[in-house]
Parts: sequence; structure tokens; C-alpha cells
Amino acid sequence: MQEALPILDDFGYHALEMWGGATFDSCVRFLNEDPWERLRKIKAACPKTPLQMLLRGQNLLGYKHYADDVVDAFVQKSVENGIDIIRIFDALNDFRNIQRSVDAAKRAGAHVQGCISYTTSPFHSLEQFASDCRRLEEMGCDSVCIKDMAGLLLPQPAYELTKAIKQSVSIPLELHTHYTTGMGSMTYLKAIEAGCDIIDTALSPLAMGTSQPSTEVMIAALQGTEYDTGLDIAKIIPAVEIFQRVRSHWIEIGQISPKVLGVDIQALRYQVPGGMLSNLVSQLQQAGREGDLQAVLDEVPRVREDFGYPPLVTPTSQIVGTQAVMNVIAGERYKLVPNESKDLLRGMYGKTPAPIDPDFRRSILGDEEAYEERPADRIPPELEKVRQEAAQYIESEEDVLTWAMFPKVAETYFQWRLQQKHKLDNTVGSVAGRVQPV
Repeated sequence: MQEALPILDDFGYHALEMWGGATFDSCVRFLNEDPWERLRKIKAACPKTPLQMLLRGQNLLGYKHYADDVVDAFVQKSVENGIDIIRIFDALNDFRNIQRSVDAAKRAGAHVQGCISYTTSPFHSLEQFASDCRRLEEMGCDSVCIKDMAGLLLPQPAYELTKAIKQSVSIPLELHTHYTTGMGSMTYLKAIEAGCDIIDTALSPLAMGTSQPSTEVMIAALQGTEYDTGLDIAKIIPAVEIFQRVRSHWIEIGQISPKVLGVDIQALRYQVPGGMLSNLVSQLQQAGREGDLQAVLDEVPRVREDFGYPPLVTPTSQIVGTQAVMNVIAGERYKLVPNESKDLLRGMYGKTPAPIDPDFRRSILGDEEAYEERPADRIPPELEKVRQEAAQYIESEEDVLTWAMFPKVAETYFQWRLQQKHKLDNTVGSVAGRVQPV
């Protein structure tokens, strides 16, 4: 990445999305890297291009709601360390769950981009999405984004949705889609014709499949038209060559599965994003039930309907997917119900797009009342508690926030970091012990 950064910075991108979401978690969990240090290094290498991050509203980068004081501190530190644009979404499109982070980002001086999580159901429509975008603008967002996490947005609906949104708001519109269903490039072209201002792409070696449409392909497709980007593909080729080597290496060692490189039109039926599909396969493998994948995929839409038609994006994708797996493995629907499923039915993640059938909720929760208020209103301030829990490890305020996001993962990483420092100290000590005065 460091080798490619100067090339990317010189190219003329609107922004580089390089933080937030799963990238923060992956740094700590798999790479023993400090994600805050990664952010600072990329910022130093890219002085010309705004850096962008993805934020899950009150969920921040995790899989549960955090207290307001954690949201405020995390957003502030993200901007201080180099983030310019914060893309904020809620899995249920319950905007009560993003208001706090929108306000915090505005106070910190960031460009705030509000998201709608795109999906299809009897309870979603062009009119609803356009109204949602208008509300995001009224909340103070500087731009809006259609987040199409499973590649469900088809070309003609993209044209119609873009038109409806552009007629409803006065701020820029960005479109984010995945190539899972093979529609991405066509969807982008139709959205651009309808007035879309910004599109999300990936360099060709890491594009398509469950990733985004190709940067170079979209630039070439728009050349000579009224939508010409003015970008010179030749300037990005050195970065393409770097990531071609990365791709080849990853395929060779099994880091990239060929399954994620192709097209899966069935995603239009199941609405399963790439990351969710990987989780389903992994869960079935652990249970020795790989042969049940089709049964689980068939069960996902049924669970989604029972749960109020939530868009399938983190964390609701994991909740619906895990419940579908349990329904199939147990041989009886809802014989096993994880706490996360119960919390979704309780309203602890927010208001679902469709009302949940009272009889179904009662069959899972009994006579327990569902939450009606903003879920985070029930969470007391927790930053000071986190600071005390992590006291023996923290070296900065950023460390406190890393612990707040992923306590168990952070503790493992911080223990490893201490071990590395002790090794270094011992090495320095032994070298010094052998130095003789002259």
C-alpha cells in the first residue's frame, strides 16, 4: 500500500476510502497493526487527496451500539488523525442511530456523508429512499450516498432512484455498489446519466466480484462523453501493476477465493452480500454441514421477512444469517435463538423497516415489551469505564478507543505489543552490556 500511495494521491480521486468498517478490525485482529498509525501514515503519504472512512452510526466500527460519549470521542479522534470525509449509515435506516455521529462529525470539521442502505422489499420504495435522503440533508449532511452493499441496484432502477434523489436534495449524491450480481458498471452508467455526482470504484486487480466496478473501465467508458472524468488512465497503471502482484500472490496462497471473483446472480434473490456469504459458509463448515448452504440461502429471505425486512448489512446481515443457519441446523425454525436475534426483535438496534408481527415476537420474547426509544438512550456513559479496564495497556487516547471497539481483540494485540517492546528492550540491554569503555 505504501508503495502505491503516492501514485493514488497524484491521480485526482475525489477521495480515498481507506478506514473504518472492517479495515480497523482487521488491522488489530489479523495483522498486529495499530489502525490509528495506519491512518496517520496514509495521511502523510496522501496530502492532496481527502481520506474517507465508513462509520456504522451508533455502532461505530463494531457490532453493537456504543454510548454517546464513545461516539463523540471516536469521531473527534478520527478527524484529528487524518479523516476528512465520514460516510455514516445505519443498518435499519433508523436515522436516530446516526444523528449523534453526524453532529460529532460536524463539530470536528469533517465532511459528513449520510447513507441510505439500499434494499428491496414491500416496505421500500423510490419515494421512501428519496424522502430519507431529504431528511439526511436536513440533519446537516454535506452529501448523501446510496449504499448498495449486495449489488441489488439494477441499471434502470438506479436511473430512477438517482433522479428521485436529485430532485429531493441540493447536495452531491454518491453511489456505492458491488459487482456481486454483475450489474455494477451498467448501474453506474445509468446513475451517471441521471445526475449521480460520484461513484466508488476499485483498481482492476482488486475490482469486480464482491468488490466494486473497475476504476480504469469506468474512466474509459466515460471518455469522450459529457461525463468525461478528465483522468489519465496511464497515470494509474503503476499502481495497477503493484496490485496485480498482490492479487497473484493472494490467489497463490489462498487469501482470495475464486468464488469471490465471479458473478452470482442468485444474490438478487437472497440479498446476501459477499461478506455475509463467507460467514454462512464458515458457520456451516464449523458445524460439518457444508451441504446445507442452499437450504440456508433459501431460509435467509424468510428470516428477513420475519425480522421486519432489514437491509442485509453489518450487523443485521450477521444476525439474519446466523439465525438462518441455526434454523436449518436445528431442523426446527427458531428452536435456537441467539441474543442478537432477540435484541433485534426487542428494538435494541432500532426500528425495523416493517413492523414485526406481534405473535411472532411473542413466540420468541414472551410478554417482554419492545423498545420504542432511541436504543442508545439506554446506554450510560462508558468511556471512563473503558479507560479503567484498559489502564495497564493504554499509551494514548486512541488505544482507549481501540479497546472500546473490540475489547478482547484489543487486549490480545496490546499484550503482543508489550511483548515486542520487552524483546526490543532486552536486545538493546544485551548489546549495551557488551560495549566496553575506551
